[in-house]
Amino acid sequence: MIEIMGHRGARDLWPENSLRGFREAIALGVDLLEFDVHLARDGELMVIHDPTLDRTTEGSGPVNRLDGRDLRAIRLKGAGDEGVPTLDMVLGLIAPTRTGVFVEIKTDPTGTPYAGAEAKVLAALERHRMMDRAGILSFVPEILETARRHVPGLKVQAPIFRVTAQMYGGLDGMIDRLDRIEGCLISVERAVIAVAREHCMGRIPPSRFCVDTTNDPAEIAFWMTQDARHICTDRPDLALAARRAAESKPA
Repeated sequence: MIEIMGHRGARDLWPENSLRGFREAIALGVDLLEFDVHLARDGELMVIHDPTLDRTTEGSGPVNRLDGRDLRAIRLKGAGDEGVPTLDMVLGLIAPTRTGVFVEIKTDPTGTPYAGAEAKVLAALERHRMMDRAGILSFVPEILETARRHVPGLKVQAPIFRVTAQMYGGLDGMIDRLDRIEGCLISVERAVIAVAREHCMGRIPPSRFCVDTTNDPAEIAFWMTQDARHICTDRPDLALAARRAAESKPA
């Protein structure tokens, strides 16, 4: 049965990339959690989606212009006294559970990869003894390849969005690029799936095909009946209910 991944925790239910959101998503019973990391000025790994603070926190400006200590003191919007969490804080919360993780390594405000970010993330996963249930996610294939050089056989995943596919000459060009990374999971944006679902599922094996973020109940229910690796959603409560309903139907 398809696995359910909580996107940035469960961002339509609780503040995204917050400790509360991760705690609540785990309590719901998600199989996987997805979240994002940027490097602070002092090299500390911070769990936040955007390269700037403006949208999700009470601060402003680029994440990489402040040290980790300063970022931890900036409150997340709607999350009470919670500040921007570090990767170690998030992994410390998840490590005692059975929940898997995919850590998305982001790029800086200019789109430039953070030097050494892959090694830092992998060291944190090793420190929390989570390598056996963790993977690295990135829009940048070279980041995944760098992570694989550090840990051969590491689970890696890349999303395909229209805007990224065009950089490789289209959908097939991007799939060809990702096929060069052995076993790379591919999560396809719902807008691309809407126009090329059969083509995507024909080109990407079920063991590698993942559904990028969808929160539509009908779409979620459909994917519960399909042969795919996992579905990413901001509403894991809906996805878990749909999976239970699918499992309860007679074969």
